[in-house]
Parts: sequence; structure tokens; C-alpha cells
Amino acid sequence: MSGFSSRATTAECHGYAGRVVESPPVELLGPAEIRSLTQRLGVRPTKKLGQNFVHDPNTVRRIVSLAELDTAESVLEVGPGLGSLTLGLLEAGAEVTAVEVDESLADLLTHTVAERATGVASRLSVHTTDALRLVAEELPREPSALVANLPYNVAVPVVLHLLAALPSLRHGLVMVQAEVADRIAAAPGSRWYGVPSVKFGYFGRARRVGAVPRSVFWPVPNVDSALLEFRRDEEFAEVPRQRFFAVVDAAFAQRRKTLRAALSGWAGSPPQAETLLRAAEIDPRSRAEQLAPEDFARLTRVSGP
Repeated sequence: MSGFSSRATTAECHGYAGRVVESPPVELLGPAEIRSLTQRLGVRPTKKLGQNFVHDPNTVRRIVSLAELDTAESVLEVGPGLGSLTLGLLEAGAEVTAVEVDESLADLLTHTVAERATGVASRLSVHTTDALRLVAEELPREPSALVANLPYNVAVPVVLHLLAALPSLRHGLVMVQAEVADRIAAAPGSRWYGVPSVKFGYFGRARRVGAVPRSVFWPVPNVDSALLEFRRDEEFAEVPRQRFFAVVDAAFAQRRKTLRAALSGWAGSPPQAETLLRAAEIDPRSRAEQLAPEDFARLTRVSGP
């Protein structure tokens, strides 16, 4: 982690991903500021919304640096909470669209940025909505990156929805539960490999790039956290996503069975499943966790127009 202080000065330069950004003054949030904001407005973290607020400026700057953002890149942040990461993104020169489902936190975020990042507050747009219902038409600009401390209870469905709904998203860095990061980035045949791994593989490639200590959060979570990087590619762009996902769901629903048996309901019968599997050059005796995303893509292609 870097040794930056929590307060930036007017002429200060910040290094992010090998570049230097000259920014107006931005005051990041520390533990005292986090507690002051929550106490002043009566905001209390809730387990239902998966709220754990980052209070360490060094961790914030580490996340922003690992995100490898271009200058003035359009960033989508989901679940900004009290604004710790939002301020770091603005400090790095990003245009930020923050999506927050909690109305009180959304209102607070606007005031916090106005007070602590006066010179760059115009680069922030705040939307009070559920990220699982977000569509491109609601946003003021097309985001090219997703950088977020995601609510852990909905991290996987949120990112999958955003990748499907926002084709402009090319890359991102998200903080998630460590176990979730392992599942998403897992390779075929590993103990963590499953439905999230393959569905993320439809959109591109993901890898775990670091751990985050529990001590940088308030309240302290009872699970470990990790940073997950993803980059979109167009390898399976012509493969219908819903059909691809249906094949994946069917294959893993009975993962202990051979694919010939597991896919019998999806294909219509065991013999029909075997025919499609052989047409896709997949051994009918294999199991779901042995197949890479490209195998599922071939199976989806041969299953129909």
C-alpha cells in the first residue's frame, strides 16, 4: 500500500497505474470521518444491504491504482456507501456515476463530495436505484469501467447483470468476498469452479489480484475480502447469452452426473443430449466442472440457431 495521507493538497500529484494525475484538493475519508458522518445523519450499516464501509485512504488508493483507469475515464461505481472509494476515483481524474439503492446514503454522498472534493464535484453523478434493475438509458454517460466495493450478498448477480445490460463496460475491479473471487476466477477442474466461473467466462476473463484486510472496514466484516479484476472480450459475442446460461445451469444442476444424464432434461432425452455433446466434440461421460467456457459455447452453438 502507498504511504499517502488522507488529505490531498491543491498542487499534489497522485500516481495511479504508472501515471501522474494533478488534481484539485480531495479529502479522503478516515475512521473518524466515517463515524462522524454516520452519527451525524443517523446512518447505520445494515446486513441486509451488505454494507461495510472502507475507512482506510491507503486501501482506497490501492484499489484505484489496480483498476488501471485511463485519464478522465467514465467509471460506474455500485454501492458507494459513504463515498470513500468515490472520492478516490474523483481524485484520480475519473468521471464517476454512482448507483446507490439507499436514499439516505445517496443524499449524503452528494453532500460529502461537495464538501471534500469541491473542485471535481461536477464529475460525479448519483443515481438512487437498484443496480440489478439498471439499464443503459438511465445513465448520463456510457461507463467503460466498473470499480466498486460491492455488497457481498449480491455481488455475482450484480456484475453479471451489468455486463449484460452495459456493453460499454470493458473492464473493472471489484471488491468481493474472497470465496466469491475464487469462484469467479476459478479454472475448469478446480474445487472452486462452477456456475459463476463459466458465466463470467462468457463475458471475458477474471482474476484475483489481491486481498483486503478486515481491519480497513467499519463495521469489521466476518468474512475475508479480495479484489477481482475482469476484462471483457468478444470471443462469444455471437453466442446467445440466455441459451448459454441455460446450458450452464442445466449442466451444473446435477454436477455429480455425467453430462449425458445431467443435460437430458435440457436436450429432451439422454440420447439427444449425447448427440449434441458429440456434435460439440465433448465426451458425454464428462462432467460439468471439466468443461471450459468455450466448450459450453460450442454446445450452445450446436443446440440450435
